[in-house]
Amino acid sequence: MTNSIAEIGDAACIMAIGTSTTEAHPIIGYQVKRAVRQGSKLIVANPQEVPLVQFADIFLQIKPGSDVALLMGMARVIIEEGLHDDKYIEERCENFDKFKQSLEEFDPEFVSDTTGVPWEKVVEAARMYAENNPASILYCMGITQHSHGTDNVLAISNLALITGNLGKTSAGVNPLRGQNNVQGACDMGSLPNVFTGYQKVEDEVARKKFEQAWGASLSGKPGLTHTEIFDAAYNGDIKALYLIGENPVLTEANAAHSIEAMDKLEFFVVQDIFLNETAEKADVVLPAASFAEKNGTFVNTERRVQRVRKVVEPVGEARPDWLIVSSIANEMGAEGFAYNSAEDVFNEMRTLTPSYAGISYERIEEEGIQWPCPAEDHPGTPILHTEKFNTP
Repeated sequence: MTNSIAEIGDAACIMAIGTSTTEAHPIIGYQVKRAVRQGSKLIVANPQEVPLVQFADIFLQIKPGSDVALLMGMARVIIEEGLHDDKYIEERCENFDKFKQSLEEFDPEFVSDTTGVPWEKVVEAARMYAENNPASILYCMGITQHSHGTDNVLAISNLALITGNLGKTSAGVNPLRGQNNVQGACDMGSLPNVFTGYQKVEDEVARKKFEQAWGASLSGKPGLTHTEIFDAAYNGDIKALYLIGENPVLTEANAAHSIEAMDKLEFFVVQDIFLNETAEKADVVLPAASFAEKNGTFVNTERRVQRVRKVVEPVGEARPDWLIVSSIANEMGAEGFAYNSAEDVFNEMRTLTPSYAGISYERIEEEGIQWPCPAEDHPGTPILHTEKFNTP
């Protein structure tokens, strides 16, 4: 999220696309309802008539997968009617003329046929979004879980950019994370092309920093994506897989393919809190502790780093994930895994991650801090990109 949850209730306009906010994120849903009670305009775009629709000024019931056509159609209306923010675009944006030219493909007939929404409603929604500032866009996995999910997010960002709705209070582009600590997992480098804090593995300076800290040689080539891993296992290019906290038998779009891929592995390890459908296929199952059985941190959808404290002791042989991984590493003779707590791991991470450098367990003892927080006297960052666009 570029902005914070509490700001949503003060937006003049909210566009919720690909999200059933009141069902999936009730606290954020409350903020949306608070905004509506205060006179905010609400646009809901979704293939389904989700409960949020009852509060909407406009409901755009689009065909599945037609998000880009809708968003680009709205952008066309905004620019043709002069509702865009020329000053913001000139100061903060690039390639506007090229973007404007690309909108020619999204004429009224094409947009209506593709989305199933009458052009008049697209025009009404575009005017509502552009004329009521600040305007906030909320989206969830209805936008991202597509083969063209990246294009969807880019189109959303462009809509915010041309109206000057990035970098100010109660505006922004605000993805609502699908599960608890998904944001934290991404922040910690659980992506194939980045280290912690989205430092790219291809960046030689960043890579050298991690190599020096870890005493290891690191590849500058991005790894495989989630789907590519299963393709590689199916083709025999991956022989062993260590899977933590995932259940592909149930969650993969092509479950049959993932099952066939796992069956071809020579060695399969699953680390989880339950003996789920995927764990039943493993050669070794490592029992992990649940959130209530361990200490650590979660990062929520507004980039807020918060403490998680152990309530009960782990059941049976279950252990925290960090302890299992470091124990295996130590048994294999690896160096650098002499941790005594989750806090030890966190402290090492923040020395290598500029956006987390100022966050410590002591500082978040009672209340979380939103990254980026580059120094211990920094208060955290409720709103991104207030002055310029930069990476985390």
